[in-house]
Amino acid sequence: MAEPLKQFILGTAGHIDHGKTSLVKAISGYDTDRLKEEKLRGITIELGFAALDLPSGIHLGIVDVPGHEKFVKHMVAGATGIDIVAMIIAADEGVMPQTREHLDICTLLGVQQGIIVLTKIDAVDEEWQELVIDDVRKFVSGTFLEGAPMMLVSSLTGEGIPELVQSLDTLCMRLSEKKPSGLFRLPADRVFTMKGFGTVITGTMISGKISVGEPVMIYPSGITTKVRGLQVHDKTVDEATAGMRTAINFQGIEKAAVNRGDVVARPDSLKTSYMLDVEFNLLKSVEKQIKSRARVRFHTGTAETPCNLVLLDRESLEPGQTAPVQIRLDTPVACLRNDRFVIRSYSPVRTLGGGRILNPAPLKHKRFKPETIDHFHILLTDDPETLISEHAKHAAFDEVSYSDLAVMTSLSGKPLDNALQSLMSKHILIQTDKDARRYIHQGTYEDFKSTTINRLKEFHSLNPLKNGMPKGELPSSFTGSFSAKLFNLMLAMLAKANEVILSENFIRLPGYQVTLEADQSNLKKKFSNAYMQAGLQPPSVKELIADLAVDAKETKNMLMLLVNEGTIVKVKDDLFFNSKMISSLKERLIDHLKSNGEINTPQFKDMTGVSRKYCIPLLEYFDAENITIRIGDIRKLRKQD
Repeated sequence: MAEPLKQFILGTAGHIDHGKTSLVKAISGYDTDRLKEEKLRGITIELGFAALDLPSGIHLGIVDVPGHEKFVKHMVAGATGIDIVAMIIAADEGVMPQTREHLDICTLLGVQQGIIVLTKIDAVDEEWQELVIDDVRKFVSGTFLEGAPMMLVSSLTGEGIPELVQSLDTLCMRLSEKKPSGLFRLPADRVFTMKGFGTVITGTMISGKISVGEPVMIYPSGITTKVRGLQVHDKTVDEATAGMRTAINFQGIEKAAVNRGDVVARPDSLKTSYMLDVEFNLLKSVEKQIKSRARVRFHTGTAETPCNLVLLDRESLEPGQTAPVQIRLDTPVACLRNDRFVIRSYSPVRTLGGGRILNPAPLKHKRFKPETIDHFHILLTDDPETLISEHAKHAAFDEVSYSDLAVMTSLSGKPLDNALQSLMSKHILIQTDKDARRYIHQGTYEDFKSTTINRLKEFHSLNPLKNGMPKGELPSSFTGSFSAKLFNLMLAMLAKANEVILSENFIRLPGYQVTLEADQSNLKKKFSNAYMQAGLQPPSVKELIADLAVDAKETKNMLMLLVNEGTIVKVKDDLFFNSKMISSLKERLIDHLKSNGEINTPQFKDMTGVSRKYCIPLLEYFDAENITIRIGDIRKLRKQD
């Protein structure tokens, strides 16, 4: 037989004992009841798998799901990633409770293609058959199965089986294969150990592709490993792509480390979260309203976890209504935007509704906040640029990374690259780190600019004798925190635009100058003269305050003004020297070291003619300024760059 042209996944659905497993065996030859308990009880408990090569060469993977109400969670897991559903209804019973629930689940999970299979036609007469057909047509009216082919079969006699296979082939030929582009993801629906092979995970690959030897990560645990081997429908392959029933054999990983519901993906390509922002629809068929913070079961992919369903814009939701909801989970999951989910009640267990994920890694929201509701409305859009812009705006100073955006927009590769380039060209987005591909919204930068300018205006007004604000004081003006790298980048952008003037340690507004009153100018002159006349034996700050009878705060401000102007040099907290004296001493010290190679403390004391009170701080100052280097009890000239 020729190699398959395409590959699709068919999932069965329907009430218990309506003949799903028998039908799969009739069309494929596979008996999907593999467990001893299933054989004894005659019902499917776990997911079963089969394969069928259709007449056209298309390869069909088949997922046989349980029909019993106790095992609906396995049905939800099996419906993940299917392309076509076969809604199976027994002719002798017609539409039953699990038929309805399975159709609801398929609808909530976004299944759009299907076929209706009426089984056990050998057990009824034609008149009854016509009644059941009419009932089924009414049942599927208004759903994705309205107008779907209806095939009448008997797995016992084989009647209708060839026609069913041909109908599946015709349907598959009209379908487009899933594109292999995008993030590789495989939700695990089975985990087992094979002797000689180790741990194996099976599942339906819902996006991307993977090859033997590639590194992968198990989410949400974060365990990393390598793909040791791949099988698609029992055939060993080097590569598997989206839409394939795939078994992955892992290198060096224990079975106990992986669970059904885990997701296999590339390292650091997904984000795990205890919260999800979703658009939730409560089914019309549900008998009563659901209240905020209701305790429910959350299903996505093959994962099931208890959670609280938090309504953000109301106290309760009526059947048939849709609302913005934050799901708060007991255990974390790893999802993408637009992933589908199902909500089932906690006890008794039944399907309540579902919808799609809008943000797979949000912050915790406060209820009834207008900005929260506005944010949700924007997340409903499918426009990539609008989505990216909103997430960047929402992140503010936390920035968003390329990998974050891939998860929050469900975009990757060229579509994401193009949207980012467009936003940057429109000056809506700013790239803050080229290597790490991190971004902020232009509005975040504008907020930084206005806050910085207002804070500097306030600072200059309160500190008229200071040339500028210490850089280290500015971050406290903002709510929240941000990295030093981002802070320095935004300051540099402000300086480049001439919005601020930067020095090594200070910031000021352009055009700002210290303006002194007459008495302040007088005091400044007195300070300057005091240090000039004192030479290398200046007064301490306390002595200066006492000698000139000035206020301590005013003294501190005036000293910093003289330091910033370069009139004096701060050697230690309470010791300042005239700048010219320090410059002259520096030249003499360098000349001495060039001639003699070294200097000790007594020699430096003789050079300066000062006591140890000044000698030691001066030596330490020159060490700190990288003029000298101390080696034991001597100093040498530090090599200059």
